[in-house]
Amino acid sequence: MQHDREMLETAGGAFPTDPSGLPEATGPALLELGDGDVLELRVGAVAKHLGDATVRMLGYNGSIPGPTLKVGQGSEIVVHVVNEGDLDTTVHWHGLRLENRYDGVPHETQAPIPVGGEFTYRIQFPDAGLYWYHPHIREDYTQEMGLYGNILVVPAERDYWPPADRDLVLTLDDILLEDGKVAPFSPSETTYAAMGRFGNLMLVGGQTHYHAAARAGEVLRLWLTNTANTRVFNVRLPGARMKLVGGDSGRMERAEFVEEVLLAPSERAVVDVLLDRPGELTLEHRTPDRVYPLATVSVTDEPAATSATVSAAREFEVLQEAPELAAERRSLEAWSAAAPDKTLALVAEMDDPTAAAGGPVVYACPMHPEVTSDQPDRCPKCGMKLLATQTTTEPGTDHGAGMHHGGHDPADQHSHGADVDDHAGHESSHSHGSGAAAGIEWEDDMVAVNRQTTAATMHWMFVDRTPGAAKTAIDWRFTLGDRVKIRLVNEMDSDHPMHHPFHLHGAGRFLVLARDGQVEPNLVWKDTVLVRTGQTVDILFDVSNPGLWMAHCHIAEHMQSGMMFSFTVARQPAASP
Repeated sequence: MQHDREMLETAGGAFPTDPSGLPEATGPALLELGDGDVLELRVGAVAKHLGDATVRMLGYNGSIPGPTLKVGQGSEIVVHVVNEGDLDTTVHWHGLRLENRYDGVPHETQAPIPVGGEFTYRIQFPDAGLYWYHPHIREDYTQEMGLYGNILVVPAERDYWPPADRDLVLTLDDILLEDGKVAPFSPSETTYAAMGRFGNLMLVGGQTHYHAAARAGEVLRLWLTNTANTRVFNVRLPGARMKLVGGDSGRMERAEFVEEVLLAPSERAVVDVLLDRPGELTLEHRTPDRVYPLATVSVTDEPAATSATVSAAREFEVLQEAPELAAERRSLEAWSAAAPDKTLALVAEMDDPTAAAGGPVVYACPMHPEVTSDQPDRCPKCGMKLLATQTTTEPGTDHGAGMHHGGHDPADQHSHGADVDDHAGHESSHSHGSGAAAGIEWEDDMVAVNRQTTAATMHWMFVDRTPGAAKTAIDWRFTLGDRVKIRLVNEMDSDHPMHHPFHLHGAGRFLVLARDGQVEPNLVWKDTVLVRTGQTVDILFDVSNPGLWMAHCHIAEHMQSGMMFSFTVARQPAASP
């Protein structure tokens, strides 16, 4: 955001990186808070051990992630935030339908909290489910540095969730290390603006080697939140049966047995796992090309035959249904057939960061460098704008060599001191065809170019394609109680086609109606939806909260590079003239 850049430019210098003398980061505490309780949340620097490296990061109350807040549905708490971090901040309570003035958007709902300053939030929890909190100023920096934490809202309805024996509330993240330090950030601009900042080290619950223990016969409930800047996680637990029971904002229309769970940045999933035999299991992130270990679950053969455990294992076979979503389903046929009320295109314009100063040039795709042209064009494989690179007159020259093609390698979890440009390149997983890779960028496949792109050269945009819409800025105005069908179109006619997790702030919540014309088979209330490259997604937005709200892509670098807008929800319809 322009305001963010101005604040950082006035600060000058660079973000500090020295961990010397800082308190050691702890793991997240579980804070059970009752209605009316007051919590102090302090932002401050910590020293974090990541393998062989010790780096300077930021934490809430000295931990990474910040404390997990466990609260009751319908309750309200007061959170007093003290900023002892590196820059102005706010706290956004992601997914919560709360009072607009506490939404944490700088300059729209509150003034930024200066370093040394404080602010008090009053937070309501109207919906059961899993939510999280994070800053809304320079998210590309602050989230990467550790400022995020989970919120578990316990349902008022006793049998809302099926029974489970254990709960694990986990964040999924990655971080980019170079030469034993967190890779540098510019204090005045966002870098890695094209692809987003992929990490080369995975973090689960803030740890590089997360370990959990359970007993054979138990049902383990995983509460998963993707807090990464840009990485999409595809989570599996081979050797155990998985059942998806919930998503962003509560339970699924019906629970379903699954092999994997896909989570875009800021999405959540609630997954039950039946641990039916002893042994050691590995929670994995699996892409079309690689498998990355995330965590270890040790299952002992100690007896666990309590009545509760027997009940949880027996109920695991039952695919529970949600009556409130079954009722929604009955009303959706007309919405599915209706034309959209709003149509929003997701597009990019990219200034060429590799353009040669003079002399002959060849144009090449940074993701598929074998694709070249002597004229500006687009890549036929991925749709990306071909970028200029200086050529030579020597025969056999690889024209694409000037644009490094290769990814960060998070598979080597111990190469903390290696520069990402020294990692070997791998076969591109950029694909818009069929199969598991379709429409998702699993890795940074154009490291050198991505590193150079900034908010000044990479322009991510939402464009209102609604017939009759203004051509300048998006001007959406809704009224409390509206239901709005929004069509999200991730256009291939873009300088850099890529997936986007589209997030709506707490003006309401939405149901996914269809993806590429195919009716969504299993409903869940959401605040974020992954729109794959080239995909069209229809959502039904239930407008239930007045105020000035944000919508944005939740890839942090895309939001910082312009992929956001604000809209208004009025309490009453405007008076007729």
